[in-house]
Amino acid sequence: MQLSDNSNNSFNFQRALEEEIKGFDAKNPPKQELIDSCVHCGFCLSTCPSYRVIGKEMDSPRGRIYLMDAINKGKATLDEATTQHFDSCLGCLACVSTCPSGVQYDSLISATRPQVERNQPRSIADKIIRSIIFNLFPYPQRLQIFIPLLWLYQNLGIQKIVRKTGLLKYLSPRLAAMESILPDITLKSFNKTYPDVIPAQGKKRYRVGVVLGCVQRLFFSPVNEATVRVLTANGCEVVIPKSQGCCAALPAHQGQEKQAQALAKQMIDSFADTGVDYIIINAAGCGHTLKEYGHILDDDAEYKEKGEQFSNQVKDIQEFLAEIGLKTPLSPVKDENLPLVYQDACHLLHGQKISLQPRQLLKQIPGITLKEPIDAALCCGSAGVYNMLQPEVADELGKQKVNNLMNTGAKLIASPNPGCSLQIKKHLNQQGKDIKLIHPIELLDHSIRGDKIKL
Repeated sequence: MQLSDNSNNSFNFQRALEEEIKGFDAKNPPKQELIDSCVHCGFCLSTCPSYRVIGKEMDSPRGRIYLMDAINKGKATLDEATTQHFDSCLGCLACVSTCPSGVQYDSLISATRPQVERNQPRSIADKIIRSIIFNLFPYPQRLQIFIPLLWLYQNLGIQKIVRKTGLLKYLSPRLAAMESILPDITLKSFNKTYPDVIPAQGKKRYRVGVVLGCVQRLFFSPVNEATVRVLTANGCEVVIPKSQGCCAALPAHQGQEKQAQALAKQMIDSFADTGVDYIIINAAGCGHTLKEYGHILDDDAEYKEKGEQFSNQVKDIQEFLAEIGLKTPLSPVKDENLPLVYQDACHLLHGQKISLQPRQLLKQIPGITLKEPIDAALCCGSAGVYNMLQPEVADELGKQKVNNLMNTGAKLIASPNPGCSLQIKKHLNQQGKDIKLIHPIELLDHSIRGDKIKL
């Protein structure tokens, strides 16, 4: 009888232990061979923005790889404590650029995030803010419904009252962070349509598709307009499918696998049979995701090859123009010399390895003097929706980024990503800095048209 009791107690203890050690499930966990490639040298620490702000080992790439290894081997649990360290990662990929051992941290974190979303319950507050983000931002048609309300919110003075009282920050720091990066709503934000096909000026060199983006098409429509003008001026026939939606960047970066796959398929289908030579994107975060469709659709037998073919056609607008060469004369955008600083977007610099091309294009504009900031490779804190989910860390990074940009003495900032632009504008305003921020393609458009810009 005693033996039976001991046996039952042992069984119950073992079952409790197994239930307590909750690890990754069997669907694409972080690969052990990629984890083992990390030699723990620590080169990633100085370039990791979350580590530089938080200062804890577990909030560094090396620390997160330790956690992945421990969870894989049943020595740690995928729970609230470990999840917070994965959530603190901006996904900026600076560590990938820095690592001397070639550790594929991008593959590791992209495998870990879906594991977190499937296996770790979120708090009610977390669920609410994530539900708002992922059910609204990737769907331009839904987002557009709120534009008239946002226009009234800004133009009736309600925004000034809300920000002055700081009430929203007390109610929800995350909602306050979301409100703090709200762009200026103009009449152009309400609706902007394009023809299906826009002819090239002069002799046609290429037929290209253009991805309009979600936030970009509603709040940064002048960037899309400039993109089309610059492409057509340089001999490109432009195709803009009406059926295109979100590129899937936001859900893909946060481990929302099914949503990311559905949006990627829609994008692929929208450009099918258009006969384009290339697919052009003017937003850094979107471009990185568009080039990852083969990976995002890796387990989809029907779309994996389509995804790879699509990604092979994708070009960032600056990457594309640097490759084909400008065929139009460029004019000064100011009557006097203009000192300009270019802000490297992480998913352009680290994700797509595009850094030289934007600078080459900007230097071709007469009268431009290009300035280089310190810590140019450090993330601004936007990182998709990171500045809404982790506002404290994002704010510290935003302050550092603005200080570094302003210390160059530049009179104009060129930023190639809408999320970065909103983050930088927020911290420029908070620091009382009056300096214009522009997308590089807008500056190039001014130069081609012979327009002078107002600072």
